[in-house]
Amino acid sequence: MSSSSPPLSPRGAEEGEEDGGTGSGGGVGGGTVFSYGEAGYWDARYVEEGGAPYDWYQRYAALRPFVRRFVPPASRLLMIGCGSALMSEDMAADGYMEIINIDISSVLIEMMRKKYFNLPQLQYMQMDVRDMSKFSDESFDCAIDKGTLDSLMCGVEAPLSAAQMVLEVDRLLKPGGVFMLITYGDPSARIPHLNQPVCSWKIVLYILPRPGFKGNIRRSVFDPVPLTESGRLPEGFVLEDPDSHYIYVCKKGQELTGIDSPTLSHLKLQDSE
Repeated sequence: MSSSSPPLSPRGAEEGEEDGGTGSGGGVGGGTVFSYGEAGYWDARYVEEGGAPYDWYQRYAALRPFVRRFVPPASRLLMIGCGSALMSEDMAADGYMEIINIDISSVLIEMMRKKYFNLPQLQYMQMDVRDMSKFSDESFDCAIDKGTLDSLMCGVEAPLSAAQMVLEVDRLLKPGGVFMLITYGDPSARIPHLNQPVCSWKIVLYILPRPGFKGNIRRSVFDPVPLTESGRLPEGFVLEDPDSHYIYVCKKGQELTGIDSPTLSHLKLQDSE
């Protein structure tokens, strides 16, 4: 799939957009239930597309300032729902040394293994983000998701799937580790799913206009956007691009100590600057 012909986005599905038959149908209240959480859907889709590269939402060039600030190159990084995106390839070229890419589609994973067989920084594993039991607790410094949570929000039992994913990410991160979520979901739609009872995230929010937006952004996109105590945008906040993308930088609490994490050292350095 080329970047000039993007697929149906999870956003359209979550908001009830018709999908020309790719949904499974029979949703609550007569709506369409989409199969974005099912391996079979993605296997068929990647066979049809032939594994052509496609990046959801934003390319690495736009995300790089945020990634470089919060994710040191020495990190052991989990790329969630990697798909056929070029982001991991671009990050490897930018000095990141260990990126574990997972996706629910075995078809896609085999394609990516063949494509990147000579790039040792990238590893590919077939896995459902709702059950990452192959990985041990606190085994990653950082995790990045660009569209996977959004896809789960389109399917059956979306709140349960979202909770399973967030809890698994929390389990895998070392204390002080970072979960970077890139999504179309505003705080009212995503903060409740991030704030699972056992999680102790410190969340910082950034907002980027969609690629190609021609309007005037009156604030610096590199400044964090404040959240209210209830996890919402402040009253009167002006969102120049209604189709903006939200970057939630979630730092895991440090109840446990003594674990050597490059992310923790990196963030301490950032805080002191």
